[in-house]
Amino acid sequence: MPPIDDHPMRYKLANELHARPFPSMSAPCTAAYIAIKQSGKSATRDRTLDLDHLIALLDRHGAPHPQPGATHYYGQIGRHWLKWEQHTEFVTYTVFSEGVGDRAFDPCAFDPFPADWLAVAPGVTMTSALLRIEVEDTESKIVQRLQDWFVPESLAVSSVLDGAAVVAGDFRIDTSGHQRFAVFVAPDTGARRIGRIVQRLCEVETYKTMSMLGFARSRELGPDLNRLDTQLTSLVGNMRDADAEAEKTLRELLTVSAELETLSAESAFRFGATGAYEAIVDQRINALREERYLGRQSFGEFMMRRYEPAMRTVKSAERRLEAMTSRSIRVSNLLRTRVDVERSAQNQALLESMDKRSDLQLRLQRTVEGLSVVAISYYAVSLAAYVLYPVTELTGISKGMLTALVALPVVGLVWYMVRRIRSSVEGK
Repeated sequence: MPPIDDHPMRYKLANELHARPFPSMSAPCTAAYIAIKQSGKSATRDRTLDLDHLIALLDRHGAPHPQPGATHYYGQIGRHWLKWEQHTEFVTYTVFSEGVGDRAFDPCAFDPFPADWLAVAPGVTMTSALLRIEVEDTESKIVQRLQDWFVPESLAVSSVLDGAAVVAGDFRIDTSGHQRFAVFVAPDTGARRIGRIVQRLCEVETYKTMSMLGFARSRELGPDLNRLDTQLTSLVGNMRDADAEAEKTLRELLTVSAELETLSAESAFRFGATGAYEAIVDQRINALREERYLGRQSFGEFMMRRYEPAMRTVKSAERRLEAMTSRSIRVSNLLRTRVDVERSAQNQALLESMDKRSDLQLRLQRTVEGLSVVAISYYAVSLAAYVLYPVTELTGISKGMLTALVALPVVGLVWYMVRRIRSSVEGK
């Protein structure tokens, strides 16, 4: 059997499922994480800038370069390991270092990211986090560390992956400008499982932050939607006024509709991305298989109380924008129908007026034709009489009698000729 050609993207698509493996980490260790997003429409950014920035960091450590056009990288830089990923709107850098220092969440963990290198990053920091991974100690020591490291009001703690680790975080930015997460792993927890836990915590934080951009956008839309809603309601009320100028109202309504369509087009990507990011946050938290730890709120509970209301606000703004856009379209169609009916009535009145004018013109034309028959007949009879005057001397008929005899046939002939001319013109 001859070989069958492979699809050009067969291997690329298959390898994509294995392109971003979880890192392997052994406790104790630390992780420094940062997500960078270009300003503006980052989904259509020049992605070569992201790759060039990564290569600049690798060159500082003498590390090998990724493949051209790569969207991920994992390799050693000095005594650290670096994981880089390029996403639709942002890129992430994670540095893993062995061991932990005496100072918890020491900002020195970000030293592998030089300050001057960060200063020329193609974008801005969306989020950054320090993660401290330790082997699980006694319950009392864990509780003491949670009290020392985090803000109790917003602290979320859970036992994850069937007791493989206890994870904690308060989702607050500390004085160094980073989020803090602690992972207390069981002694028998494998390196790959630790890597999965750390990766999912970073993803929860990143996608939570990215989805909050939709919340910011919904708040920006609020004043515009309120203003346009008031205008739209006013215009709908004007439609009930029979004396209102329909065409003026329609022009104003089309202006409102155009603004709504513009807002919808500008917000469509952000609202769509927010929905996708929210789904990823929920999925990553569910993948942790949380169990309550010492009666503390879990990550899922924290998100339900603090995060989900923001996402509901985004969905509410999105639905409101869609509803207002649909309403403006319906009202525009109704008002356009009213304008068409009014124009039809005006056209009908105009046609009736034109019919009346045509009828008057026809009557006037017939009157003129009658007068023209009289005038032509008068001159024709006179000419005929002059021609026949010599006959009076031979026959003895007076001129008056001759004129009377000639008048009737001449008038008939003129009338017949005028009718023929009018018939031929109307036929054409």
